[in-house]
Amino acid sequence: MSSFSYTSYDAIGLAELIRAREVSPVELLEAAFARLEEVNPQLNAVIRTYESRALQEAGTVRPGEQPFAGVPLLLKDISQSLEGEKLTSGSRLFSEHRALRNSNFVTRLQEAGFIVIGHTNTPEFGLKNITEPQLHGPTRNPWNVNHSPGGSSGGAAAAVASGIVPLAGASDGGGSIRIPASFSGLFGLKPTRGRTPVGPGVGRQWQGASIDFVLSRSVRDSAALLDTLQVIQPEAAFQAPLFPGSYLADMNYPHQRKLKIAYTTDSPVGTPVSEDAKEAVMRLVRFLEAQGHHVEEKLSPVNGVRLMENYYMMNSGEMAAMISSMEHSLGRLLTADDMEIESWVLAEAGKKVSAAEFVHSLAEWDVAAAQMSTLFERYDFYVTPVNAFAAPKIGELTPHDEQIRNLMRVSELDKTQQQRLIYDMFEPSLTYTPFTQLANLTGQPAMSVPVHITPEGLPMGVQVMATKGHEDWLLHLAGQLEKSDLWIGMNGNPLFPL
Repeated sequence: MSSFSYTSYDAIGLAELIRAREVSPVELLEAAFARLEEVNPQLNAVIRTYESRALQEAGTVRPGEQPFAGVPLLLKDISQSLEGEKLTSGSRLFSEHRALRNSNFVTRLQEAGFIVIGHTNTPEFGLKNITEPQLHGPTRNPWNVNHSPGGSSGGAAAAVASGIVPLAGASDGGGSIRIPASFSGLFGLKPTRGRTPVGPGVGRQWQGASIDFVLSRSVRDSAALLDTLQVIQPEAAFQAPLFPGSYLADMNYPHQRKLKIAYTTDSPVGTPVSEDAKEAVMRLVRFLEAQGHHVEEKLSPVNGVRLMENYYMMNSGEMAAMISSMEHSLGRLLTADDMEIESWVLAEAGKKVSAAEFVHSLAEWDVAAAQMSTLFERYDFYVTPVNAFAAPKIGELTPHDEQIRNLMRVSELDKTQQQRLIYDMFEPSLTYTPFTQLANLTGQPAMSVPVHITPEGLPMGVQVMATKGHEDWLLHLAGQLEKSDLWIGMNGNPLFPL
């Protein structure tokens, strides 16, 4: 099988070829590694590969029993651990860390027949909406290598968009699936909180804001993966009732009624929104209206600035706890030299957040969830941009020396000043992506659909949110869009055509 023909199939298509014995698992692996060698030097999407291990596993897959037997897969270099292999979280602190066991998420993927061929790049601790860790260097966007593919699943997005694999493991704690999907012309679904738990022992990722799933080129691949990965896990912190049907089968059934849909193009934090982002939303709005659905403009009921303040407080508490654990493990105090500046600022600020303040902040997530629940009593979908602007240039959102010197003062500030410093530190990034965090803190499912290309040739997605438990509604709409002229897919990518 040539590299060209390999990239023309999604994961379901590759699995069908293997079941029909038109290609072997080894041939698929050879094609995947050939494509990786072709494009990864320009993109830096994949930071480690496991060729020998993968070739050994190719002889153990069971095409008649496993839905994705023999299909190559990449994992994200944070939380998605593979026994015996490195898992660095994009940090120098973990540069030599090796996983003692698989994560539950990875085990489920292997049970489905996927063969892991490597790990993809991610920003340090998954904290940014770009992928430019000091440890591994920046990942570049296949649509324009001067731009970022986003983050924190930026390596996964670049790998899928360039055809190294048809889908890749990703995670989303504030938009980290939807943002790179939008920047890279992919489909990105964040499931309902608790739909794809990853325990035992690690089920409360970012207090429930973060989930593990995938980035894909086709909607049906994400639907099939949701069928594969949804699970009731008794030891998990959060549970979602199992969907009784098949996401893959049900995405092809038409809605039995006309839908009521709300949309906005206004930033929830008062920052600018580009005309491209607004036009992307309006393209989808016009499509929905043409289908006979009722669409009306509606501002978010949630205080976006306060939501982000609560989000950053959670980030600071989580980082302080992680650094404290690392110090205990290493037997020494950590300094700013051990990590990137954003990680240091969050960890230092987290030391001054009281338990009461942290609990009160989490309680505000529940208030926001109730406000969104009320919204979804009236509407079936809530549509917004994914990002306010197309992908930033490489290095654009990296702090310069003067900013770093100012941020190093974090330890001298009181806790109110520290939280203000964090907001200011992330404001340039937040200006690009102010829309996605809402679904993480409220637990709603949300997706990015690729429906627009800017005059500069960069893709932009549109976000669609649904009420908890209704990924099936999102997948059905995405399936409709995928068949329409709106869907850009990867056909317009001039640098890395599939």
